[in-house]
Amino acid sequence: MVQSLPTRAQVKEEETWNLKDLFATEEAYEQALKTVGKEATEFANAYKGTIQDAASALKALDEYRKLYEQLIPIGTYASLVASVDQTDDQAQMRDSKFSSMAAKISSQTSFLMSELSELSLEVLQDASAQSEDYAVLLKDIIKKKPYQLHPEVEKTLAAFSSTFEAPYSLYNTTKLVDMEFPDFKVNNENYPLSYVSFEGSWESNPDTAKRRAAFNAFSAKLRDYQHTTAKTYDMHLQMEKTTSDLRGYPSVIDYLLMEQDVDRSIYNRQIDVIKKELAPHMRKYAKLLQKIHQLDEMTFADLKIPVDPSYEPTVTIEESKKYIDDALAIMGKDYTDMVDRAYSERWIDFAQNIGKSTGAFCASPYGNHSYILISWTGSMEDVLVLAHELGHAGHFYNAYKHQSVFNGDASMYFIEAPSTMNEMLMANHLLKNSDDPRFKRWVLSSIISRTYYHNFVTHLLEAAYQRKVYEIIDKGGNVNATILNELKRGVLEEFWGEDVIINDGAELTWMRQPHYYMGLYPYTYSAGLTISTEMAKRVLKEGKPAVDDWLTVLQAGGSKNPAELAQMAGIDITTDKPLRDTIAYIGELIDQIEKLTEEIG
Repeated sequence: MVQSLPTRAQVKEEETWNLKDLFATEEAYEQALKTVGKEATEFANAYKGTIQDAASALKALDEYRKLYEQLIPIGTYASLVASVDQTDDQAQMRDSKFSSMAAKISSQTSFLMSELSELSLEVLQDASAQSEDYAVLLKDIIKKKPYQLHPEVEKTLAAFSSTFEAPYSLYNTTKLVDMEFPDFKVNNENYPLSYVSFEGSWESNPDTAKRRAAFNAFSAKLRDYQHTTAKTYDMHLQMEKTTSDLRGYPSVIDYLLMEQDVDRSIYNRQIDVIKKELAPHMRKYAKLLQKIHQLDEMTFADLKIPVDPSYEPTVTIEESKKYIDDALAIMGKDYTDMVDRAYSERWIDFAQNIGKSTGAFCASPYGNHSYILISWTGSMEDVLVLAHELGHAGHFYNAYKHQSVFNGDASMYFIEAPSTMNEMLMANHLLKNSDDPRFKRWVLSSIISRTYYHNFVTHLLEAAYQRKVYEIIDKGGNVNATILNELKRGVLEEFWGEDVIINDGAELTWMRQPHYYMGLYPYTYSAGLTISTEMAKRVLKEGKPAVDDWLTVLQAGGSKNPAELAQMAGIDITTDKPLRDTIAYIGELIDQIEKLTEEIG
């Protein structure tokens, strides 16, 4: 039975992350906040109006870099404390206070980018040639020169930056604080429900009556908040549209893709090819689930059920370490040493508690180690999730050792490749080290239901839906709950066809995802997994030479664009081939599950 969650104060300290590596005390944090505010003012007074040539540009950038690196741990600390308990008023106020301070600093320092953008192309190229540390930043300034506004406008926009983040904060408050889910009833017995318990347990519960009742109760509560959530999202969209128009971009999509350093053809290809060519494979998988579970009908509420519900390997936090060490050993000692430190130094927050952010993420502040949030349930699937987040940690661990703060972060398009690469290595390790057909089937179905379903279906259909939303916004329109529900239902019905009934409540899944407040993030999951699938095949076939290539890619950080990074790994993402090869591979995995099911009987 799903138990009610404890408060944050009731969880074991050893299952929480240690934020003292960022700030030993609250006083140290407050002092750092005060210091950086003072130094931002001093920076503005000293350098505003002084940038005339390459030498003065580099001098100002050196000082700005120091300021920027001071801000990173402050913002990370405020955000991470708030993420583990949205009911903690002090944590939420701290996070809000930092956002206000960051907006003020952004406004004070906005002159830097304005003055740099006013320099000639030759001067900017000269500065870039003199210092690789700023090569990516200066390249970005050159690229955005046509879209740069008057310095006073840039200063005003920067001053409003915390306000621009308000819709995302409001979304999280609605979702994690205000929504209280009632118990649901099956056969006169009550069962507790929450965001975490639904997504972590009830959504995949093998008992059809409980699973569908939980889905209905969960959807009913979402429906109560649909209009507020839709208004919040529309507010975010209109701010993006206004910014896009002010800067002169042809569309919001082009504005958002500029940040990813990829062109629109790659974005559209990722969505269109997967929607069309993956659908038949996933419909086959849905029908296989229906057959195995002898369901009267296959509904959207049934898509997360396991292939073999009576076979669910469990694992403790301590046991997970050996699995991950063994699976990632191929990446080399330096990489596995990082993994060991993540456990021993408490980089990971495992606890389940009320108010904790749902899902999992990895925060990687420059100059410090990563922090990973996960809600540990004891399922073997948690190992795949943790391997995924450690992939992010390994990426930034390598990139930050070799790149400056401005060159370290890879494009959002590439960001999910290192994480999903680790999932592939973990899954292949599990398959290689077992002859048990039930275990093999469990691993294969986990790859489909967690890795590929999550990245190639859930997030891809988010992207298809998101593209439709932006088409409305680009035409000057607005969205509300009715429109968003219709768009989401249409995307789901198109993908699943007649093989899956899109039951009431399925259309509300747009309310569950925070990704819509992060630009064109959803489609990048499938983009990253396409790269990592092809790379994992190379590693399994070639061993160390392929691993060395991959580590070189990770170390490049954001110094190359996504197409160049993929090319370093021997993958050409400017063509359909990697995408089609990955979709074919998914089809092969489903065929193997079907064959093993017949063998097991």
